Amino acid sequence: MALDTEFEIPVLTTTVESVVQWARRSAIWPVTFGLACCAIEMMAMASSRYDISRFGAEVFRGSPRQSDLMIIAGRLSRKMAPALRRIYDQMPEPKWVISMGACASCGGVFDNYSIVQGSDQVVPVDVFIPGCPPRPEAVIYGIVQLQKKIDNSRMSDQSPKARIA
Repeated sequence: MALDTEFEIPVLTTTVESVVQWARRSAIWPVTFGLACCAIEMMAMASSRYDISRFGAEVFRGSPRQSDLMIIAGRLSRKMAPALRRIYDQMPEPKWVISMGACASCGGVFDNYSIVQGSDQVVPVDVFIPGCPPRPEAVIYGIVQLQKKIDNSRMSDQSPKARIA
């Protein structure tokens, strides 16, 4: 009995690298690190009104060992910078950082000795989101830009980032 059928058997071909990149892009788990008023907008982004879960980033983790994204939301004081760096160092590779708001990105209106003038002086930042505070739509746009950056990278390129002291 011959197996004759009118239907073609669908075949899907892909590479391991493309599946891994899809998984990394589609399941971003941010670590909770809210410092000031920007944290309220970050929480609003996770609410049902803006539905960040459709982008795969709704699972805010309390432990850095379960996270691959750090969203620095608010002004970073010199006293908090070592704690931020410690949490960043505890995150597994590959890891990404979003600097959210004018204060986290460049110090904002706080041009004094106690505020770090840009969180990229402490950790390497992948995406900067401007605003004071940025709206939840802007944060979602920043996450989409990070997803594009992850998509365009290769597994061999994702070696541990250079340490910034």
